[in-house]
Amino acid sequence: MLYKQAQIEKYLKKPDLAVKCWLIYGANDGLIHEYVKNLTASVCPDIYDPFQVVYLNCDDILSDPGILISEFNSQSLMGGRRVIVIKDADNNLTKHLKSLFENTKSDTLLIVFSTSLNKKSSLVKLAEDAQDFALVACYEDRDEDIYATVKSLLAQNNLAISNDALQLLCARLSNDRKSNLGEIEKLITYMGDKKSITLEDIDKVISDTSSSSTDDVCFCAASGMKDKTLQAFQKLVKEGTDPAQIIRSLVYHFNRLLTCVSFMENGDTLDKAVLKLVPRVIFFRENNFKRQLMLWNKERIFSVLELLYKSEKDTRTNNMPVEDVVSYLLMQISSAAANAAAKLNQRY
Repeated sequence: MLYKQAQIEKYLKKPDLAVKCWLIYGANDGLIHEYVKNLTASVCPDIYDPFQVVYLNCDDILSDPGILISEFNSQSLMGGRRVIVIKDADNNLTKHLKSLFENTKSDTLLIVFSTSLNKKSSLVKLAEDAQDFALVACYEDRDEDIYATVKSLLAQNNLAISNDALQLLCARLSNDRKSNLGEIEKLITYMGDKKSITLEDIDKVISDTSSSSTDDVCFCAASGMKDKTLQAFQKLVKEGTDPAQIIRSLVYHFNRLLTCVSFMENGDTLDKAVLKLVPRVIFFRENNFKRQLMLWNKERIFSVLELLYKSEKDTRTNNMPVEDVVSYLLMQISSAAANAAAKLNQRY
């Protein structure tokens, strides 16, 4: 059964004995390890207690399935519920988990995790269909996740931060939770007894680990930053992103611009129109988004959307390489935005 964030938080406050196994998978290694640690601690506060928490490798279990059966049915010498954590799980574990839960009534909690599984994996399918399994997919952090992580960790350490410094910090972090946690911990250590983080502190401590995302491509293209648009696009392609996915992201982005333009036509100010968007524009991209609204009127947005729909159709119906189609499309959009920005600058 797929669990969402609210369900996970509810479980962490009061573990449900009906959940026999957690399966956590995805590309976000840092987020996976954070969930594993928190879920283990929800049952046993000392996650390194050898009497209550056992850590196993998937390969060990595949070599000797009896290890899992023995550990799962063992009782803690100190009393209380036990936890078994299995790392680097693969599909070969599926049959062993099926057999395990069919033939035992132990209350031991199983936590299984892997970065190599995907939606089509048999182990993921098992967790989706079973009511006593909790499935968590850990994808790369979005802007909102980066912001939430920063705010939470700084609050836990009683650190204040100026708005400019917060924007710079979030912009420099990557989409990987593990990397971000390391950078933030480094900043916390650097602060020592100081309680207010400034721009200078961020400049001294935090290196730019930001990685390209489809949001980067959309914001750069719609702002007229041609070189940065192409760099972000090429980086995504090298990382394995489907170029057609970028077209869909652009459609979403320009529809949000169109929504704001409609709000303004109905009497809202630019600021109020942006505030009414759902979901909200992440705060450190707000100024960029507002400037885009000054570059794109309704007619020009409709023209871009028409171009996007045509390009998406082209990627399916002609023999041109998809990467070339999207690259040319991005240059058309960013060039149009750059021309509009030049005219805007002349006016002011």
